[in-house]
Amino acid sequence: MSLWKRVSSHSDCEQRMAAFYEEKGLLDLRLCLAPWIEDRIMSEQITPNSPEQLERVALKFNEDLQQKLLSTRTATDQALKFRVVELCALIQRTSAVELYTNLRTGLQKELQLVTEKSVASTAGQSMPLSSYNMNNTPMVTGYMDAGDLLAVSNSCNPSVVQGVHNVQHSGGIASPALGMATPKVELYEVQHQIMQSLNEFGNCANALKLLVQNYSYMLSSTASPNADVAYRNLIDEKAAIVIAMRRSFMYYESLYEMVMHEMNEWCHQQRQAGNGAPFNEGSLEDIQRCFEILETFIAHMMAAVKETMRVRLTNEEPELTQLLDQVQNARKHLVCSAFIVDKQPPQVMKTNTRFAASVRWLLGSQLGLHNNPPTVECIIMSENQAQRFSARNHQIDSSVAGQTSGEIQNCSSTMEYQQNNHVFSASFRNMQLKKIKRAEKKGTESVMDEKFSLLFYTTTTVSDFQMRVWTLSLPVVVIVHGNQEPQSWATITWDNAFAERVRDPFIITDRVTWAQLSVALNIKFASCTGRSLTMDNLDFLYEKLQREERSEYITWNQFCKEPLPDRSFTFWEWFFAIMKLTKDHMLGMWKAGCIMGFINKAKAQDDLLRSVCGIGTFLLRFSDSELGGVSIAYVNENGHVTMLVPWTARDFQVLSLADRIRDLDVLCWLHPSDRNSSPVKRDAAFGEFYSKRQDPVTGYVKSQLHVHVCSNGDNGSTSGTPHHVSQQDAMQLGNGDFGIADFDSMTNFEDYN
Repeated sequence: MSLWKRVSSHSDCEQRMAAFYEEKGLLDLRLCLAPWIEDRIMSEQITPNSPEQLERVALKFNEDLQQKLLSTRTATDQALKFRVVELCALIQRTSAVELYTNLRTGLQKELQLVTEKSVASTAGQSMPLSSYNMNNTPMVTGYMDAGDLLAVSNSCNPSVVQGVHNVQHSGGIASPALGMATPKVELYEVQHQIMQSLNEFGNCANALKLLVQNYSYMLSSTASPNADVAYRNLIDEKAAIVIAMRRSFMYYESLYEMVMHEMNEWCHQQRQAGNGAPFNEGSLEDIQRCFEILETFIAHMMAAVKETMRVRLTNEEPELTQLLDQVQNARKHLVCSAFIVDKQPPQVMKTNTRFAASVRWLLGSQLGLHNNPPTVECIIMSENQAQRFSARNHQIDSSVAGQTSGEIQNCSSTMEYQQNNHVFSASFRNMQLKKIKRAEKKGTESVMDEKFSLLFYTTTTVSDFQMRVWTLSLPVVVIVHGNQEPQSWATITWDNAFAERVRDPFIITDRVTWAQLSVALNIKFASCTGRSLTMDNLDFLYEKLQREERSEYITWNQFCKEPLPDRSFTFWEWFFAIMKLTKDHMLGMWKAGCIMGFINKAKAQDDLLRSVCGIGTFLLRFSDSELGGVSIAYVNENGHVTMLVPWTARDFQVLSLADRIRDLDVLCWLHPSDRNSSPVKRDAAFGEFYSKRQDPVTGYVKSQLHVHVCSNGDNGSTSGTPHHVSQQDAMQLGNGDFGIADFDSMTNFEDYN
């Protein structure tokens, strides 16, 4: 079946590709000459890799295409003749390079779509499920025939195959008896497709084995009258094998792109996890399995190409030499791509503070590297240095150690192989950044905006070739003092949330939509506090970020550089302080929904006045004017709303929020944070968070800190102030009678109208 027929068997694929060709004006041409275009492009002996070569190949293709169309004009179908004339006119109007490039790109897209559909259609079938059923396969030194490949594909444990049926019949959840978690089904499908392509390559291997036998027979036989015929047959057989190998290589490239897509997706999720998003680290086991099968595929292909080159029928064979180079480069990229950071270092890194990280080589055991494990080195690099290394495309030299931007202690580790889970990794458990070299700052840049990265690198030998591999960590910001932490986390949070899956280090957009930012803020806040933000919360944050000119986009400057209107701090400083206060002092109450938090004064007042319970109804809101402050708004005895001066972390170190609420008898009903709920009695809402009263030591009279609201006059405004209250009602302790606390240094809780 031709490639286009396979595409047409799936309506969604056909529509996508038809739209692609229609946009280029090539749909009629693709439909009219579908089999010929596929055979002509996919069987090319030389893949163009320079502008000059591309032009030559495109011109030759253009000539052959015109000849094919002219031969079609002899058909008796008048409609077809008219169509051919139109196609000839199209070719005349389109440049040869553009025509060829568009058709070749289209075939690659078709191939990928068909591969994905083929993968999806095999979901749930018996397939190699064990992530490591080929780990005992010896390194390839020759090519494999179909029987060898079939043996590999059938080498899975029967209990593992049964596990697949368990997954199929339980909706994707493996039986607990198997003792394993069920990874993403899509990765199993990709694994199966790679195995299928590997098995199909066995047909090529069988043909190659026959070619070698016939070639050996020809060399050893004496002159015969059929020698010329046998020689031409060998040339034809070899040409067919080369075409088959090129097609297999195209399939390999498509499969490699699919696996790298999964790898990039895993790295993207790892980056999102830096902001607190859920992360399924276990899927890396299945990605490793895909890498291992791909390595088997490309290794056997490389061996087959070398074996084909030994069948010397002509003096020069540039197409085979080029194919060998492509296969070798593909294997090198596969090996390098499998070297990753599986445990990231802390992204806000303080000097002279210990930290850990680890790297993993997904092909370590497959390549036999665990028999002579290499040592991995680590240095810290600036953003500019990281960009230069990425531009080298896996090229690294021995001078890399001298290009560090700082000094790291305990920066080397030997890779270790864990037999039980087939993990080949190097752990850095006790690193410490001693010094850092910073770049010159421009404009308003600060040290908290400057990104660095840890570069992990090593050198080893793979198949008699020395290889240097490296990988970069996620960006890190280096600080020397705790007060630099908030702005540093702004840099990291923005980068983790909005970085492209594949990018140059560490290019990031300077503006995003509110829809994007709201997701990032919600993930960050929920991970720190255990409860997500509501739509009302997010609407409040959106309003807080807006300026005079409203826009759906939020810029980096609005996020963390420009002070909020009439304030001395930025949005991020305000948001970060609230996260820290909630996590450190109000975590249980926030999780329980006792704190409304994100609501402005006007709306708080309006909601309280509309409350069905009236006097004594209260809510807790985060302060707009005080960093890391929380305020209580309540309906007083006059039916007006009173707002207490915000409390901060310093206040809660003396007396907890719940105990302060218990002390204030003016607070009776908690206004619900959920608009669909009803008010709750104060003690029912906060009772579980009250501190237990301690019995006094024998011989002493106990004193305790008590908060109450005082009247400030006839206007109904009040102020809250802490007092010590004895258990004996007649005893009053002044500030001077209680020596362990200096109440003159405490903030009085004056009211805001």
